[in-house]
Amino acid sequence: MKKTILSGLALLTVFIFVQCKSGSLSSKEKAFVNDAKPYMAMITEADLKSKLTTFSSEEFEGRGTGEPGMVKAANYIVDYYKKIGIKPPASLPNYFQNVPGEYYSKAKKRNASDNILGFIEGSEKPNEVLIISAHYDHDGIKNGVIYPGADDNGSGSIAVLELAKAFAKASKDGNRPKRSILFLHVTAEEIGLQGSRYYSENPIIPIENSIANINIDMIGRRGKGKENDNNYVYLIGADRLSKDLHNIAEQAREKYSPMQVDFTFNDPKDPNRFYFRSDHYNFAKKNIPSMFYFSGVHDDYHTVNDTADRIDYPLFLARTQLIFAVAWELANAPERPKLDK
Repeated sequence: MKKTILSGLALLTVFIFVQCKSGSLSSKEKAFVNDAKPYMAMITEADLKSKLTTFSSEEFEGRGTGEPGMVKAANYIVDYYKKIGIKPPASLPNYFQNVPGEYYSKAKKRNASDNILGFIEGSEKPNEVLIISAHYDHDGIKNGVIYPGADDNGSGSIAVLELAKAFAKASKDGNRPKRSILFLHVTAEEIGLQGSRYYSENPIIPIENSIANINIDMIGRRGKGKENDNNYVYLIGADRLSKDLHNIAEQAREKYSPMQVDFTFNDPKDPNRFYFRSDHYNFAKKNIPSMFYFSGVHDDYHTVNDTADRIDYPLFLARTQLIFAVAWELANAPERPKLDK
């Protein structure tokens, strides 16, 4: 019996060797390599800078909700997804989820605008979905002056594009994430988290399929009190609904990144109440474990000086790579994060 098994194993080894030598193994037949490092390295400072400089330029007119500049920004995002081979969810005819103008309150009246959705289907658990979100709107034009919004939230928007690029390359290499990933660029955050609220109430994919939300909002600068710190990011909300989510995020950081995570703003007693002030909160209200990466406010916050030339690109890069590692671990973890509250 043992001899028969060994002979079979020997033959199988020879077969695999011959197949590999001949180059005939398809990408689907390649063994999944659970290592985020090669794909983290694809996210570069030069790419972040190039994209963000464009995204926060005068061409996009401050990306005011429902305004022509925001339409240009939406098309920029969609064109990039087409370029790297990221498709919309199968249930959408295109990448756009329209948010009607009537959805906004009368006090916040705006033209209709769009959430933008890119999608990678998971290889093993396609019905479980990790949502990676960032809002792409800003203040637009006020009194004839453009508010560029490079950090708020050009930085988050471009970080999501870079994460999508890295996951797209992993998929082409035969390392498609085990769970599906929804890259969600939401509209109308600046007027009350309206785009994420609309998606959470009108999900393209059943909301209960969402295993977690990673939200990215302002990760390109050093916040007040952190001006001399070149190795930090704030993390908010990861443990509010699921200790598993917090633990996975911390384990990914320890495994892949020297970045220090600051939990100051995660304190429920923190007077800034940042947990309630960005798009992850609309997913948390639906009992989706959610977390928010953030660098803190600075003197250029919501001013005309929030420009691409003031971004700390080495820090922006380190934070984006960390977030990719966390997303990688969540997408490929044996189990989805459990709710404990």
